[in-house]
Amino acid sequence: MRVVSLVPSLTEAVARTVPGALVGATDWCTHPADLDVVRVGGTKNPKTDRVLSLAPDLVIANEEENRAPDLDALRAAGVEVLVTEVRTVARAFAELTRVLTACGAPGRPRWLDEAEAAWSSVPRTERRTTAVVPIWRRPWMVLGRDTFAGDVLARLGVDHLYASHPERYPKVPVEELRAARPGLVVLPDEPYRFTAGDGPEAFPGLPCALVDGRYLTWYGPSLTEAPRALGAALRAALR
Repeated sequence: MRVVSLVPSLTEAVARTVPGALVGATDWCTHPADLDVVRVGGTKNPKTDRVLSLAPDLVIANEEENRAPDLDALRAAGVEVLVTEVRTVARAFAELTRVLTACGAPGRPRWLDEAEAAWSSVPRTERRTTAVVPIWRRPWMVLGRDTFAGDVLARLGVDHLYASHPERYPKVPVEELRAARPGLVVLPDEPYRFTAGDGPEAFPGLPCALVDGRYLTWYGPSLTEAPRALGAALRAALR
């Protein structure tokens, strides 16, 4: 089986579960750190000719991270493309199972069982808080409706204020974000790299949680540690 992954989360999952199956991945596929495969460009602008030159049996993609014209071009060239849709934690587990099976995994990997157990044991919290979750700056963009990251936070007791917005990633002026008076501002380090010196200063007087974007937005082996790591970061910001 020769697999090209156009999704960083799925790259990590396949590399860990089916060693040797991956022959290509995007420039943004940073895990595992020692991954040695051909790089095929970005998630939004993969070099389809380079993908085709690898003669893959399967290309794995995601409906949000990858563009339909690129996937259509690969299909037109005769390549099988598996497209995932992940908007909840539960859906992540189902789609990971589907992808790994398609990539030739001999069975369900232990890390996936551990990740599912970690999320099923997250205690139900009665003390919930509200949040805004910027994902970009210049212009400011936040989590909106129907997102995987939103479901992750909801399971950890954080309800983001734009969950019912008609757009999934709306542009919202920072003045409006501040005026919403959230209980917390969650600032991940990807896709925009928010840091202690770039982000919190825009929200004076509001607690800010700087979080690892991989734990917030990736669905793969990082799901095992995500409840603990994110929970700790959120609690620390609210003290």
